[in-house]
Formats: sequence, structure tokens, C-alpha cells
Amino acid sequence: MSTIHLHRTTTATPEQYVAGLTDFGPGRSKLFDNSSDAYLKVHHRTGSHADVTEGSGGIWERLHYDWSDPEHVVLTTTDSNVWSGASGHTYTFTRKPDGTTDIDVVVIRDGRNLTGRLLGFVLGTIGRGVLEKAFENSVKAIEARNSKGGQQDPGISDLAA
Repeated sequence: MSTIHLHRTTTATPEQYVAGLTDFGPGRSKLFDNSSDAYLKVHHRTGSHADVTEGSGGIWERLHYDWSDPEHVVLTTTDSNVWSGASGHTYTFTRKPDGTTDIDVVVIRDGRNLTGRLLGFVLGTIGRGVLEKAFENSVKAIEARNSKGGQQDPGISDLAA
């Protein structure tokens, strides 16, 4: 079993990052490299929980998302072709006085078969950089998405007047 700790500071608020994390619409792969639209299937979704299958490159997992605590989001693997139920992701968000947010992620990878055990070993050692880069890319994409979303269209302010 591999446990990988990741950390980034972002200009996005916890709410903005959680909104990106729980956006299961088309184009999810623009926010999360390892979530191809071809694998994406939302089985069930409520206000703060979702049951979603996602993946890419021949690896998929079904995850239970729980964002009932917006500063502590837990993704638990419920099925996968390579990961066991001990696998998952935990995101912890800490607001900083300067308006930024610290994001700490713990990724647990426990292989359910030989392929999963080998992938888990690689991710826990030499492959850690792949997860770091994917996480960094998601932070940048969510920041960019919110930066664009924060710019108001001049026609909208005319309508509001």
C-alpha cells in the first residue's frame, strides 16, 4: 500500500476547489488529467455525496464522494479494476489570513491485484511526480476557471441596472 501526501497553496477558495472537484460534467478531464470523459459515469448524486466511476488509460475506479464537510472532502474507492476498497483520496482545505487556501491531499493506493500492487509501488516511489504534476495542474485549472468566472460580462451589468 502506498500513501502519498500532496500540498499546494492556491488563490481558490475551498468552495471553488470543491465545486471543481464535484463537477462531473463533460470536460472534467480539463480539470483532472486522470478523469477521461469516456470513463465518467455518475451513478447517483445528492447535495453533498456522489457515486461516480472515472478513470483513464485503462484504469478506472468507482468512488464515493463525500463533501458534507466542505473543508474535508473524502473520496473512497468502492470498486476498481486495480485498486482495493482501502484506496481513496482525502482533501483538507485550510483558509489562510492572506485569502489563499492550503490544500493537503492524502492519496492511498492499495492494489487489488498484481497490476494494482505494481502501480501502487510505482506511484509511491518514482511515480510520485506524476501525481504531484496532476494535482498541480488541477489547482491551476481551477484557479483559471475561477479567474474567468470572476470577470463580469459588461452586458450583464447593463441588465442588472
